Formats: sequence, structure tokens, C-alpha cells
Amino acid sequence: MLIRLLRTYLAPYRRELGAVVVVQIIATIAMLYLPTLNADIIDNGIARGDTDYILRMGGWMLLFSVVQVIGSIASSFFGARASLGAGRDLRRDLMRRVGSFSAREVGTFGAPSLITRTTNDVQQVQLLGVMAATILVTAPIMCIGGIVMGVRVGASLAWVLVIAVPVLGGAMALIIARMIPQFRAMQVRIDAVNRVLREQITGIRVVRAFVREDHERRRFGDANDDLTAASLRVGRLVALMFPTVLLITNVTMVAIVWVGGYRISDGAVEIGALTAMISYVMQILMAVMMASFLAMMAPRASVCAERITEVLATDSSVVPTPTPIGFAGDPGRVEFRDAQFRYPGADAPVLCDLTLTARPGTTTAIVGSTGAGKTTMLSLIPRLIDVTAGAVLVGGTDVRDLDPEVLRAAIGVVPQKPYLFSGTIASNLRYGKADATDDEIWEALRIAQADGFVRDMPDGLDTAVAQGGTTVSGGQRQRLAIARAVIRRPSILLFDDSFSALDLATDARVRAALKPVTREACVIVVAQRVSTVVDADQIVVLEHGRTVGIGTHDELLASCPTYAEIVDSQLAAQGAR
Repeated sequence: MLIRLLRTYLAPYRRELGAVVVVQIIATIAMLYLPTLNADIIDNGIARGDTDYILRMGGWMLLFSVVQVIGSIASSFFGARASLGAGRDLRRDLMRRVGSFSAREVGTFGAPSLITRTTNDVQQVQLLGVMAATILVTAPIMCIGGIVMGVRVGASLAWVLVIAVPVLGGAMALIIARMIPQFRAMQVRIDAVNRVLREQITGIRVVRAFVREDHERRRFGDANDDLTAASLRVGRLVALMFPTVLLITNVTMVAIVWVGGYRISDGAVEIGALTAMISYVMQILMAVMMASFLAMMAPRASVCAERITEVLATDSSVVPTPTPIGFAGDPGRVEFRDAQFRYPGADAPVLCDLTLTARPGTTTAIVGSTGAGKTTMLSLIPRLIDVTAGAVLVGGTDVRDLDPEVLRAAIGVVPQKPYLFSGTIASNLRYGKADATDDEIWEALRIAQADGFVRDMPDGLDTAVAQGGTTVSGGQRQRLAIARAVIRRPSILLFDDSFSALDLATDARVRAALKPVTREACVIVVAQRVSTVVDADQIVVLEHGRTVGIGTHDELLASCPTYAEIVDSQLAAQGAR
């Protein structure tokens, strides 16, 4: 999986990879000839006292050294360009895939895990790509070339290499095999730390309000300790690797010097040849160490590649149709025809047999107890999720047959938890309409009853907004979210309990200001306070995902016990106050 991922994303950088291969071959060959030239200087120059020969061969050594340095720099440059470009492309594709996910897929992976996969996991694969680009060519040539050149200059010492190289390779293979499951466990624990940290930062107000700092500190400490323990297990294996390499290297060097000393005394080997043999042994073992370092990184990168591929291979449950069609009628008409939605593996559907029609120029209110399926119902209209049975139609066309961009361009959504992006008030409202003028922004703010507090801010429309909108109050955040939806003048407006943070007076003013601009639009409102939707053209009562009543306020009071119970409970609560 790792190889397939690297092959796919390094393919556009064949030219850079080709340059890496060429310069690495040249640089490695130049490096392999240096010990031979050094041995030649010792045996044929110094031994004979031939200064001219020493200078001539020294010049060649200097030239080969310069070639090696230039080749190493060039290979690192081109390798970095290829691997960093591949990492950029991988993050881009991951972000595009995550952006296409419905709420179902995002919930399956979890936001912290998706963030880790897009950042940390890609970084590990990218780092392996950088190292592979510079090591993968050099190490085999250096190892094989070192063995060939070592046998060439000191054949009688070659048996030492025959023993040392397999022993070193086997030791590294055993250590690396134990690393793979440990790296996989470590990535899972990184996800856990990110999840806890994200929850604590996002929910810091709740943590402080309920005096749960110590509990959250312990929870983070447990996740942090688990990550530390997993990292230590990996660290012990890494710590074992290099002493093992050094031990085998030093034993090999001692064996060569020991055997070489006897061979020199016997006249079978010259001093220069022994020196060259030692250099080649060092090069061979260096190549094995380089390969071991790459192999040490490969298990973690392999785990990361699996996690990345899992995201890239996951298709969204909301798939755009390849042959989209347009609206068959007024895009402000919404119909549910025996619509059903069931989460994967759930025992019962969240929504079942939902049938109703919301027409342009009317207001449809949805009421029901918590968990009745109100938000799920609204999510089906802009196709944030797809029905598992039945159909949802907008403008007389099944939403699955519409281009998602065309569908969503006709809809304005104010979610249950209004979210503002880091930037300014103006930039947040331009999410609703990218080319909106300042006058259009102020008009939308006026409708949402938000122009007053925005004018009071020192920078007005240019007032900075923190991520999530934490720099404004809950009611202000809701009104800004309403303005963001209204500014595009959509054919359908969806309000998912979007007035809950407003007092009754502000709620009434917002609804009064909305009436003129939504006169021809289809307005669907999820509400908890029945008193705010008594004037709706139709009220839909949901209970356990089923429709138990549709009608006006007076009709439902007479015909729907569930609705009457909701009204009575709220009136009783108001009377108690």
C-alpha cells in the first residue's frame, strides 16, 4: 500500500526522480573509486617516493570528491522537490476527499483522526519519500559496489564480508519486524491525544463551568501517558538498532585488521589494499545502516499510508449524479415522499415514512421532542445526507438527480450550532454570497437584527472573528448566521432551531424583518418554542422519526395529542414562571 501510494503521487515527478537516479549513480561511483585511488597512492606513490604520481592521483581523488559532493547536493535538491511536491498533492487530494464526505463518513472517521491523517500521516510518508529518493539508489550501489571493489583489492579478506553483511541484514530485519505493530499502536494513540485535546480546547467553557479541569487534566494525562508508553516501546527498538549496527561493524573491522595483519606479514596483502578494504567495509556497512534507517522509517510510513489510503478509498454516501438535470418546477417547492433515513448498523430508522410538501411563500414549522429526527429531516433537503428509502424532491426533481452545487445555491441554511470562520464579520457573511457589497451585508445584518451591535464594534464589518465565533455571544453568533443565510436570497430557507439563543423580543423582530424578504421563499423552521411558530402555514409534529400530525396550530390542538401535550407543557412552564 505504501509503495502504491508513493508510486501514484511520485509519478508526476519522473523528471526530478530521473535526475536523482543519474546524479546518485555518478556520485556513488565516484565515492567507490576513492579508496582504490588512496590504496594506489599508498602502494605505488608513497612506497616508491614518487611525488609526481602522488600529486597526479591526488588530483583525481580531489576531482572525484568534488563530483561526489555536487552529486549529493543535486540529488538531495531534486529528491526534496519530488517528495515535497508529492506530499502537497496528497494533502490536496485528502482535503478534497474529506470535503466530499457526508456527515456519516466524517462521523465514522472522526474529525481528530482526519486532521491527523492529513497532517502527521502525510508528513511521515513525505519524509520517507525524501529519504528514499536519496538512499534507495545510493545504498544498493554502495553495498554491491563496495563488495565488488573490496574483493578486487583484497580477495583474501572477502570472506569477512560474506559473514558480516548477512548477519547485519538479519539483525535489522528482526528489529524492524517488531516495529510495525508498535508504530501502528503509536498512530492510534496520536489520534486519541488529538481527540482529547480538541475536545478540551473547543469545550473549555463547559469544562470551567462544571469545574472539571482536574478530570480533563487526568483524561489528557492518561492519553498522553499511553502515547508516551507506545513511543518508548518504539524508542527502545530504535535504540537497539544502532548499537547492533555498531557492534557488528566494529567486530567486522577488528576481524579485517586481525586477518589483514597476518596477510601483510605473509606478503599476500599490501598496506594500501588493507586500507582500501577497511574503507570499503565502512562503505558497505554504511550502506546497510542507511538501508536500515530507511527500513526503520518504513513501518511507520506504511501504517500512515494505510490510514491515508483508507480515507482516499472511502466514497461519500452522497454521490453527485453523472448526468444532473435541472429543476422541473419552482425551486422553492420541497417534497418528502415516504422518506426514510437509517444510520448504518442502526436497529431502527431515524426517520420513517415521512411524507409532506412545503410550498414557496409558506412557512413550515417542525416540532417534536429531542431525538425525533428534526435536524436529520432538514439535512436531507440540501443533501448533506441521502435518504435510505423514499425520496426528497426540490423543485419537482429528486435531489439525487440535481447538481449539488445548483441545489445548495438555492438553499440558505442556519444550522443548530451556528459556526463562524476565522476572519472578519464581512468575510463570514460573504460565505453566503461571495460578491456581496457592503450595502447588501448591512441589509442582511438589519434583517437579522445584528446591525446594531456590529455598528457598535470598533471596526464594524472588519471586526475580527475568532475560529468558531468565540469572540461574540451565542445570540450574536446566531444572528450573524441568519444574516449569512439571508444575504443570498435563497428559494429555500432552513432554520434549525436558529432562534433558541434569542430573547422573545429579538426573536419577534427577526421574524418580522424576515417576512418581506421571504415572501416568495419556502421557509422551514425547526423550533422548540411553540409560541414562536403558531402563525406557521403548517406545523409538522415528529415523534420517534414518524409524522404524527400535520396542520395549523388550531387544527393540531384539536387532532394531535402529542402537539397538545407539547403546548400544554410549555404553557405550564410559562405559568410556573
